[in-house]
Amino acid sequence: MHRLLAPDLEWRFHGPSCHRHHLVQFLTGSSSSPPSKPCLVPDIIVGFGLVVIAEGYDEENMVWWVHAWTATADGVITEVREYLNTSVTVTKVGDVVAANSKCQTIWQSKLSNDSVPGLILPI
Repeated sequence: MHRLLAPDLEWRFHGPSCHRHHLVQFLTGSSSSPPSKPCLVPDIIVGFGLVVIAEGYDEENMVWWVHAWTATADGVITEVREYLNTSVTVTKVGDVVAANSKCQTIWQSKLSNDSVPGLILPI
């Protein structure tokens, strides 16, 4: 798995700090004990060019999660954005014309509820 990660991987986390470690441990194998059951099994996976979005619910830790992975054309992951208990709306940013820019919503979290904060992820 380490060969799939760029050495200068950009990692961004949004959510409760007490859950910050989940994806890091999974990718790096740094956890001293494995979780009692898989907690990062996605319910939804969608792709937009070089960006892949995965969304799921971790019942053991009671958190909704969305991961946005950006990769190069040869499959090396260069950026990971991890959102926990956060609703994510992915927008495609078009050409900027004068003061107007064209943004189109292309995906929105489906598993979280209205009680969590929302963020917009432009691609």
